[in-house]
Amino acid sequence: MKTDTTTVTLDSIDAYNKLFGLTTLHPLVSVIDLKKATRGIGRIRMSYGVYALFLKNGVNCTLKYGREHYDYQEGTIVSFSPGQVIDVDSTGESMAPDVVGLMFHPDLICGTPLASKIDSFGFFGYSQREALHLSEAERKIFLDCLEKISLELEHPVDSHSADLISANIQLLLEYLNRFYDRQFITRHKVNSSVVAAFENELSRIFSDGSTVNEVPKVSYFAEKANLTPGYFGDLIKRETGSTPQDIITLCLIKEAKRRLASTDTDISVIAYDLGFQYPQHFTRLFKRVTGKSPSVFRHEFHTNN
Repeated sequence: MKTDTTTVTLDSIDAYNKLFGLTTLHPLVSVIDLKKATRGIGRIRMSYGVYALFLKNGVNCTLKYGREHYDYQEGTIVSFSPGQVIDVDSTGESMAPDVVGLMFHPDLICGTPLASKIDSFGFFGYSQREALHLSEAERKIFLDCLEKISLELEHPVDSHSADLISANIQLLLEYLNRFYDRQFITRHKVNSSVVAAFENELSRIFSDGSTVNEVPKVSYFAEKANLTPGYFGDLIKRETGSTPQDIITLCLIKEAKRRLASTDTDISVIAYDLGFQYPQHFTRLFKRVTGKSPSVFRHEFHTNN
C-alpha cells in the first residue's frame, strides 16, 4: 500500500536536528553524525533552506532529486543548497546510519569572505549521478575539517568564533573543489564522450542552412547529457578550457559569418533563422564577439574577396 510522502521544511539547523533527535550546539551550524541519531525518518521529502554536505560511510540510502537518483554509494559526498527538494527513503535502514556531514544556515556567513565566494562552489547545485567519490586520503581530510569545526563549536563563544567557523567551512569547501577537479580528471574518458556529444549536437543544430527555433541554452545540452547545468558547465570548462556558453556563441557566430558571406539573405532573416527573437540582439552579440556589425562584416568580406 502506497503512503504519502511527508514534506519537512529544513529552514533551521534545529529543524534538522530535531528530526533525528540530535543536539543543537549552535543555531546556525552543525556537524552532523547520524550514528548518534535517536529517531528514524523512513520516507520523507526534505525542502532545504540551509547548506548541507554529507559523507556516506557504507549504508544503503536512496536519495532522489526530481526524477533522478543520486549516485550516493559508500565513500561519496552529496551536497545540498537552499531551494532544493530531496526525497529520502531510509526504510529498512538502521536508525543510526554511518553518515557524517556539515550543515550551515546562510545567515552564518553573512558579512564574511565566504559570503562572496559561496556561489563559486558549483557542487551545491550538482545532483543525480554527480556525487563526489572520495579516496581514503580525501576522506581523512574531510573528516579532519569536520573535526576542526566541531571543536570550535564546543569552544566557549568569543570574538573569534564566527570568523574561525566561517574560515574552516570555507577551507572544507575549497578542498571539495579540489577533489571534484581530481574526479573530473580521473573521469576524462567518460567526460570526453560528453564533450563530443555536445559538439556533435551543436554541429547538427547549426548545420548549413538550418533554421533554429531558438538559440540553444546550456540547460538543453545538460539535459541531453542527463546532467545538471552546473555540473555540465564545470565538466565542459575543465575539458575544453571554455564555458559551454562561449562554445555555443562561437559556433553560432561561425555559422552567422558563413551565411553573411555566402548569401545575400537579409540580416534580420539570418538573425531569425539562427534563433534570435529580435534581430538587434543578434547584431549586438555579433559586434561584441567580432568587433564589427554584421553589415560591416558582409561588406568587408565582399570587398576583400
